[in-house]
Amino acid sequence: MNRALTSLVFLYSPSPCSLRKCSFSFAGARLELLNLALQIMQIGLPSLFYLQHQRSPQLRQWLVKRGQSTVTVEAGASSTPAAATVPNAATNRIVGRWLLGCSGLVVGAVVLGGVTRLTESGLSMVDWHLVREMKPPQTQAEWEAEFSKYQQFPEFKIMNHDMTLPEFKFIFYMEWGHRMWGRLVGLAYILPTIYFWRKGYFTRSMKGKVLGLCGFVFFQGLLGWYMVKSGLEEKPESYDIPRVSQYRLSAHLGSALLLYCASLWTGLTLMLPAHKMAETKRLMQLRRFAKGTGGLVFLTALSGAFVAGLDAGLVYNSFPKMGERWVPDDLLAFSPTLKNFFENPTTVQFDHRILAISSLTAITGLYMFSRRMVLPRRAKIAISLLAAMAYGQVALGISTLLLYVPTPLAATHQSGSVALLSLAIWVLAELRKMPK
Repeated sequence: MNRALTSLVFLYSPSPCSLRKCSFSFAGARLELLNLALQIMQIGLPSLFYLQHQRSPQLRQWLVKRGQSTVTVEAGASSTPAAATVPNAATNRIVGRWLLGCSGLVVGAVVLGGVTRLTESGLSMVDWHLVREMKPPQTQAEWEAEFSKYQQFPEFKIMNHDMTLPEFKFIFYMEWGHRMWGRLVGLAYILPTIYFWRKGYFTRSMKGKVLGLCGFVFFQGLLGWYMVKSGLEEKPESYDIPRVSQYRLSAHLGSALLLYCASLWTGLTLMLPAHKMAETKRLMQLRRFAKGTGGLVFLTALSGAFVAGLDAGLVYNSFPKMGERWVPDDLLAFSPTLKNFFENPTTVQFDHRILAISSLTAITGLYMFSRRMVLPRRAKIAISLLAAMAYGQVALGISTLLLYVPTPLAATHQSGSVALLSLAIWVLAELRKMPK
C-alpha cells in the first residue's frame, strides 16, 4: 500500500506552495500521505493535476525515500530464505559425520593390515596395479599363474616351499582384501570431498585440511607398496625368514595412525561444541598433561610396529622379568649402540614394555589429577574411559606375550592400541580451548 501511494504521488511533481511552513515530522508526513489518498479518491483522475500544485517538494522527497527503503527491505526479506549461508552448523555436522566415518574405515584398514601381517599374508601379491588387481584370479589357470609368480620370491623358497594352492589362496585373499579396503578408504575420502567442495560446505581452512587428508591417503597407498617391495627383495647374505623392513612397516602404520588421528580430531571438533571453561592454571596444566599423554600413547603404538616387524614378541615370553633378569644381557648386543633400538628384537621388546608402562602411569596420573577439578560431564567420561582402556590394553599385551602371540589375541591387542589412541584424542577434543 505504501509503495503504491508513493509511486502514485511521484508521478505528479508538486510545486512549492502552502505547505512550506508545515513541519515534516514522521507523523505529519504520514498524515499528509493519508490526506492525499483521500483527495484522490474524492476528486478522481481529472483533478489530479490540481494536486500537482498543492504538495511540497519535501513531502515528495520523503515519500520517494520511504518507497525505496520499503522496496529494499522487502527485497532483502524475500531473498534471505533462497540464499542460505554455507557452511553453517548443519553442514559442519554433516562434514563431521563424514570424517568420523572415514576414520572408522582407517581403523578397519589398520586392523586388517595387522591380521595380514600376523598370518604372514602380506607378500602373497608380488605386483601392484591400481585397477587391474581389483579382480582376483577366477579360473584354475589364472590361480596357477599367480601361484607360479609367488614361487619365484624368497618367502616361498625359504619358508613356504611346501605350500599348496589352497593355502596360497588363503594368504592371497588376505592381502587382496587389505588392498581393496585401502581403495575403499581412498574413495570414501575423495568422492565426498568433491561433492562437499562443490556444495560450498568447506571453509577456507577446511579446504586445506581435506586436501591434506586426501593427499595423505594417496601417500599411504604408495608407502604400502614400498613396504611390500622390501620383503620381495633377494638377500643372498641372509638366511633369515623373509619379512618386510621394520622401518617401512613402522612408517606405513605411523602414517595410517596420523591419518586416523587427523580425521578423528577434525570430525570431533566439528561435531562436539567446545566447553566454556575458565582458563585457570590447573586447567592449562591438565591440557598440557593430556597432550603429553596422547603423544606417549601414539609413540607406544608406533613402537608396536617394530615389535611386529622383527617378531620381537616371540623372545622373552615372560613378565615382568625378561627371562631371569630385569634387564637382559643382550639388550645392547649390536654395534653401534643406536642400532639396537630399531633392529635388536630384545631391545625393541624392552622399549615397548617401558613405553607401555609409562603410558599406563601417565594415564593414571591424568585421571587422578582430573578428579580434583570441576570438569564438564563429557570430559570426565572421556578421561575415565581412557583410564579403563589403558589397564585393559596392558592386560591384553601381557597375555599376548605369555601365550606366544596367538593371532586372535595379538589382533585384539593391536585394535586396543587404536581404541586407546581414540580415547586420548577424545579427551583432547573435550579439553580444547574455546575458539576466539
